Amino acid sequence: MATDYRDKTRHQLERLAWLLDNSIPIPGLKARIGLDPLLGLFPGIGDTLGALLSSYILAAASRLGAPKSVLLKMAFNIAVDALGGAFPVLGDVFDLAWKANHRNVKLLGEYFDQPRKTVVASRLFAWTLGAALVGFVLLVGVLGFLLVRALWLAASGG
Repeated sequence: MATDYRDKTRHQLERLAWLLDNSIPIPGLKARIGLDPLLGLFPGIGDTLGALLSSYILAAASRLGAPKSVLLKMAFNIAVDALGGAFPVLGDVFDLAWKANHRNVKLLGEYFDQPRKTVVASRLFAWTLGAALVGFVLLVGVLGFLLVRALWLAASGG
């Protein structure tokens, strides 16, 4: 019974991802878009609404028992999609390529098909992301210190 629920939910999530990322063919190109990039055309609210719709897939993955490392990678995909899509014009082009919903449904499927391999890869991603964030914070701190020091020296004439 649990497998039937999981398979039914996976199918529904695949359909939602298709609707949001790939449901509309672009004439003359071998590319497809979905509702997510179209929503992004509405400044402010569009990308927010797209992120909320994408979060439904994340919440469903959590209900299906996906581990925190996989959920973190999925949340990262949504954040990149929302932040990248926030830039006028370039963000809309970015939305054509990133397709966070498709990535997330694929990641969830990989977790169910090969749980150990997917968890290991997701944990490695989480640690790498954490290290990059720590490095970024340290870099900003050092640059901030150097800037304040340079301003202090310039103001004090030294």
